[in-house]
Amino acid sequence: MKSLKELYRIGTGPSSSHTMAPRKAAEQFLARQASAASFRVTLFGSLAATGRGHLTDKVLEDVFAPRACEILWRPETELPFHPNGMYFEALAGDGRVLEKWEVYSIGGGALQEAGKEVASEDVYALNSMEDILKRSAETGESCWEYVASCEGEDLYPFLDGIWDVMSESVVRGLNHVGVLPGGLGVARKAQAFHRKASLYGPDFKRNGLLWAYALAVSEENAAGGIIVTAPTCGGSGVLPAVLRYLSESLDCSRQDILRALATAGLVGNLVKHNASISGAEVGCQGEVGTACSMAAAAATQLHGGTVRQIEYAAEMGLEHHLGLTCDPVNGLVQIPCIERNAHAATRALSCCHFALLSGGEHKITFDEITLVMKETGKALPSIYRETSGGGIAEAYRQRKQD
Repeated sequence: MKSLKELYRIGTGPSSSHTMAPRKAAEQFLARQASAASFRVTLFGSLAATGRGHLTDKVLEDVFAPRACEILWRPETELPFHPNGMYFEALAGDGRVLEKWEVYSIGGGALQEAGKEVASEDVYALNSMEDILKRSAETGESCWEYVASCEGEDLYPFLDGIWDVMSESVVRGLNHVGVLPGGLGVARKAQAFHRKASLYGPDFKRNGLLWAYALAVSEENAAGGIIVTAPTCGGSGVLPAVLRYLSESLDCSRQDILRALATAGLVGNLVKHNASISGAEVGCQGEVGTACSMAAAAATQLHGGTVRQIEYAAEMGLEHHLGLTCDPVNGLVQIPCIERNAHAATRALSCCHFALLSGGEHKITFDEITLVMKETGKALPSIYRETSGGGIAEAYRQRKQD
């Protein structure tokens, strides 16, 4: 299993798979073909279906500028390896093809070529939650201690920088007002929610603050701001919201938060390794569902829960998002994505409280629910996996046509 540095990525929204990864791929290809006269990029499947809404074309054009970049859209063609396929061609002045490169955006900003392993070393010997729990029972280590033992001494400086960016995205989102770009007329709500939250009783205030923080980050993402994939851009608001709220309400130290980030990252890494965090591959359950699972685990740790309670909270966070479709209106990471982040933040805290009231015993394990999520995602028709071909996106299209 790979390092958390490949899960938590700092970049610009609105999409880790449609914005961050294509940018990275284009930069790598340009470095290899710096003398090319022009470029041609063919986008397949989900990348083509929602690429305009996710600004994929703008990213590619920016990277290759001032050279021309022709973009071909093939939404009807899904390549076998992954729904997010890209085919790069570097062209000479006379039109000759200098190099071809087929690469895939596999979720969370990561790239992979068909049939090849991601070119980075595994830092975790254990790839299942059950094995990690067995190790904990033998050694007494907590989840974050296992992460630290695998990642090495540079883990906390890395997480320190991640928390800074997460915190800054919350602050920026709370201070920004106005309408989000893209033409849907979606107004930012984070600042209003944050102000109104203090006017009500404790329960309403808790939800209001969680919603405000999640909206703040998700709105920044939708506007192309700098955020952290947790595990993706589309689910980036959940974990920062829960950690920001708990850092205030539980008076957590910065070290507490960094350790919670380590545990959350372990959960996200397990889902990424054993299933998928790609909305194009498994739907929004892989993005917001995983984000909720990560946040539930982090919250349970911050509340003093046992490793078994942490596992239970993480399992519930994923289980109760099973089947969640990815059907963004107009291919934009706005409707229903932004509200989903807000509601997943409150659900994460609810899963934490539920696990804390139990002894951590339950019938379906985190590992099992992870595989069920993968199976469910594969069974979803492609129109419900980030292509905007059905669901909420289609309902919006029909209403606009009427």
